[in-house]
Formats: sequence, C-alpha cells, structure tokens
Amino acid sequence: MTPQLLDAPSGPVRPTDGTRTPAARTARRRAVLHWIAVHSLGVAAALFFVLPFVFLFLTSVMSDQQALTRDLTPNTWEWGNYTKVLDTPGFLTWWKNTLLYAGLGTVLSVVSSIPVAYALAKFRFRGRQLSLMLVISMMMLPPQVVIIPMYLFWAKQLDLSGTLWPLIIPMAFGDAFSIFLLRQFLLTIPGEYLDAARVDGCGEFRTLIRVVLPMAKPGIAAVALFQFFYAWNDYFGPQIYASENPAAWTLSYGLESFKGAHHTDWNLTMAATVLVMAPVILVFFFAQKAFVEGVTLTGVKG
Repeated sequence: MTPQLLDAPSGPVRPTDGTRTPAARTARRRAVLHWIAVHSLGVAAALFFVLPFVFLFLTSVMSDQQALTRDLTPNTWEWGNYTKVLDTPGFLTWWKNTLLYAGLGTVLSVVSSIPVAYALAKFRFRGRQLSLMLVISMMMLPPQVVIIPMYLFWAKQLDLSGTLWPLIIPMAFGDAFSIFLLRQFLLTIPGEYLDAARVDGCGEFRTLIRVVLPMAKPGIAAVALFQFFYAWNDYFGPQIYASENPAAWTLSYGLESFKGAHHTDWNLTMAATVLVMAPVILVFFFAQKAFVEGVTLTGVKG
C-alpha cells in the first residue's frame, strides 16, 4: 500500500513554543497605537482629573518632614496620619453634623419635591406655566440675595442661630432645582400608565406611589445625589448659621479650622481632606449608573 499524504494546512503556521510571529507582533502594535489614538483625549482628561487625587492621597501618607519636600511618593507609608486626624477633638462631631445635615436634608428635599414635580408634569390647571416660571426663577436667585432677611428670621425670631436647623428645615418645603429636574424626568413617563391606574380605581396619591415612583427611580436617585453632594460640601450655610458654635460645625467648615491649626502639617491636612472626600466618592461610585441615567433622561422632553 502506498502511504496517503495528509493535506497541508491552508493558513499560516503558528509557532508552538508560544512566541509571536513578526506579523502578529506588528498587528498587535498597530492595534495598541490605534487604541491610543482613538482614546488619547479620554486618557488625557482622565489623568487630568485623577492625578490630583493621587497626589492628595500620596501626600496624606507621608511623614511630616517628607510632606514639605518635592518627593512624589512616600518613603514610609504613615497610615497613622488618619488616626491622628480622627483623634482630633471635634472631628467626629463634624462628621455627625454633616451626616445629619446631608442625610436628613436630602430626604426632606426629595420627599417634598416629588409631589410638586408630579403636579407640574402631569396635571393641567390654571397657572401651571406661571408656577413653573416661578420655580425656574427661584433657581436663578442666588442665596446671598436673601441671606440677610433669612438670617434675621432664623436668628432673631426663632432663635436657632448656632445650629444647623436653619439649613435643614427649609428643605422640607422643596428645592427649586430638585423640583425642576424631577419634573423633566416625570415628563418622560407615558401618560397611558397613569390613565390605566386611574381606570383601575387608583387615586392620584396611589398612582404616584404605586406607578410613578417605581418608574422614576433614576430621576429620584439623581436628585438625591445632587442634594446630598450640595449639603455635604456646603460651606456658606454653616459659616453663616453655625460659625459661633463649634459643636454644630460641619466637615466643610471644620476642615478650614483644621487647616489653620495644622498649616505646616501638610500630611495631616491632606489626610483630613481625603476623609472628607471619601464618602462622596464612594457614594457616586456605587450610584453612578442611576445618576447618569437620571441626568440623561431629564432632558428628553421640555
């Protein structure tokens, strides 16, 4: 019998030792260069925003002497700097006050803004457009314009100066920006769902709770995050109402005092800044999907 010849492979033969052929290396190099060319602006923008945080963190774990030098990386990782900051008298109190202000204020603002936004988006009544114009005009009004009469009211009439309640209580009456953003989002919900709920016997309140709110979760999440970030970073309000009482200071106002007391200890100042920023970054990191979706859908209809 004559031996049969096997068919030769039609494609290029790949080396079996795991090395790449010159053609494969060239193709991979071109792919990498193409990716860099396409994403160069994105990479540059990412580095522009990320590098300051990296510098902030690296400085926070340096020693006292090294923090005053030009070194970019710590010789020894001084994690005890964070312990020193947390042990600073009043720092945990500032944390508690900030959580109270941001947490309770966000809940009150969202709960009070939803019914107003629902009415402006789905109800037809006389003066609807005028009400919307008033909401938009309140967004354009700087808080510094009304700070003097507001301070006289809270401090002289209600004697609440030195506390955070003049900042928290007004949030129970709605926020113009939250109302407008929620109204824009609720416009994207088809009215057929609301009509079906009414046909099934639901009143307006049950329709809002059972139908509208589950469909408006991205918009509510976006509004809540905006309000939480505003309250967490607010410096002007605590400076006006709580500056005379250190027990009512928030992190944003207390950080300025901490920086003045440790103006040469840059490592401790940076560690305190990291502790102030960390909750905001973590909240946004875990809720960014709902945040981006809510902000995107609020501009679908006008």
